[in-house]
Amino acid sequence: MDFVSIRIITGDVNRLVDFYENITGVQAAWGNEDFAELRTTHGTLAIGSTRTVPLFAPGSARPADNHTVIIEFLVDDVDTLYEKLKNAVEDFVTEPTTMPWGNRALLFRDPDGNLVNFFTPVTPEAIEKFSR
Repeated sequence: MDFVSIRIITGDVNRLVDFYENITGVQAAWGNEDFAELRTTHGTLAIGSTRTVPLFAPGSARPADNHTVIIEFLVDDVDTLYEKLKNAVEDFVTEPTTMPWGNRALLFRDPDGNLVNFFTPVTPEAIEKFSR
């Protein structure tokens, strides 16, 4: 088995795709007006319209209702990126903070309220973990 992607269901695909393209620098690949993917080296962030939910199971997903998942991106320098994101992100949850497990992390919310974590490994153990 191989983990491939995570999908966000939203009421405004264009707005969310624009946001993620802006903060990641990754250009989205559009399948159609209801679905786009931001593909990175290790995974894909898929963004789907509420109109796609009935194709799976009606009512099975609700947009802007996430309270359990954090979408995480490994970045080269979280502190420098934080300064660049100040004009693009409206809701910072925490400023860059060094976590007990060795990552320097920046937590914020996307326009639908989903939590996003940009992090940079800073301790030798964390750097080793992500250099494999």
